[in-house]
Amino acid sequence: MPLSGTLDITPMLADAPRMSGTDAEPWEIAGVELLHLTFEIDDATMLANIPPALHPTLPPVVYVSVARYPDSPVGAFTLAQVRAGCRAAVLPRGFLLRAYSDSQAACDALGERWGFDCRLANVGLRRFHDQIEGTVRLDGRDVLRAVLHNPEPISGGDVQYVANINLARLPDDAGKGSLVQVDPEYAFHRAERGRPDIATFDRGAWNAAGVTPVHPVSGTFVLVDSGFPRIRFVLDPALPAVAGTRRVSG
Repeated sequence: MPLSGTLDITPMLADAPRMSGTDAEPWEIAGVELLHLTFEIDDATMLANIPPALHPTLPPVVYVSVARYPDSPVGAFTLAQVRAGCRAAVLPRGFLLRAYSDSQAACDALGERWGFDCRLANVGLRRFHDQIEGTVRLDGRDVLRAVLHNPEPISGGDVQYVANINLARLPDDAGKGSLVQVDPEYAFHRAERGRPDIATFDRGAWNAAGVTPVHPVSGTFVLVDSGFPRIRFVLDPALPAVAGTRRVSG
């Protein structure tokens, strides 16, 4: 039997984003800079951070990303995410543990339209001569410092990112909560690969109890056209994805 998540989402629903529906128009954004790092985590807690609808990756991983969006309907913003690696049926996904942005307008829009649990913080993405650094500073303290060391050019065809699964409340889910799939496309203009490193990771700030990035797996920095797509699928958190997934568009 496949392993399934054990996370009880009930205590999380009070703070989960309340979406107005699943028919939001997509945002297509050019010139997005994205730092994306993957780390293995201890398998002792791999089930506790994903709901029963999802299966863990083997080995278990966590995805850390910081992206700068130079323009959007709510203006420019930078978005940081931490996601637990998982699978919906056989498809690789990333269950959002928490996100931060430097724009309250972006937090509000991403929550209402795509179910991002996004909080306001000081989020930065900086390039130095030998590394690229993503940071999140909350209430005067650093809660994330993620670094890509010695980046070197590669082909965008060598890069693949997994879709989000976001916990949210929908008007038609009877208060049980829903898992919303957000699966942007990427048109690559430039891609680099380097050695990933986490210098600072505050688990409490990321709703990531028991998650410790241990072994670096991969790290990339890309320049892409991407954004936030029309929602296509919603999952029941309590049912296996193969039985609890419904198509809402496309």
